[in-house]
Amino acid sequence: MIAFLNGILSSKTQDGLIIDVGGVGYNVEISSQTFGTLPEPGKELKILIYHHFTDSDQRLFGFASAKEKNLFERLITVKGIGPKLGLTILSGMPAANLMEAIVTQDTSALSGISGIGKKTAERMVLELKDKLFDESQPSVATGSTESRSRREEAVSALEALGFRKKDAEQAVNQITASNPEASVSDVVKQALSLMKR
Repeated sequence: MIAFLNGILSSKTQDGLIIDVGGVGYNVEISSQTFGTLPEPGKELKILIYHHFTDSDQRLFGFASAKEKNLFERLITVKGIGPKLGLTILSGMPAANLMEAIVTQDTSALSGISGIGKKTAERMVLELKDKLFDESQPSVATGSTESRSRREEAVSALEALGFRKKDAEQAVNQITASNPEASVSDVVKQALSLMKR
């Protein structure tokens, strides 16, 4: 299983790159989010990898950040979303907007992504709204793999959505004080309506 590749960027296109690792060229599929972070060909590059196996094929999907990779790994748990569509979704909407659309159950924003119909958007919301900020999983908000409290994960998620840490902490404290058993997803959703820009 390949976890990351560290080598020289040989070439890049909008949806893929070739990285030269010790004289071997690896073809890696990427999202437009990752494409925007790539250096010029000839420069050194380290890229995180999701190694996908099927009976007849092996494919490498690359990510510039752990946050994007963690979000991708959540997306492909949804019935009907494979790795290729997962990349398309990440290319269609910035990660923060995507997380917000899922938590606020905004299926019209999700179905605006190329390749995502109304049914897939509804399935994404249904299957991911509680899984997105599951504290037992690597964080989609920070990319961190350490286990975090529900409160920390909710604050990180709100920061990833563009709120200031201080404001996020105040909102999360207010919500968890009145509802200590709320899931991270519920806390984030309530905080979004409380802090709506």
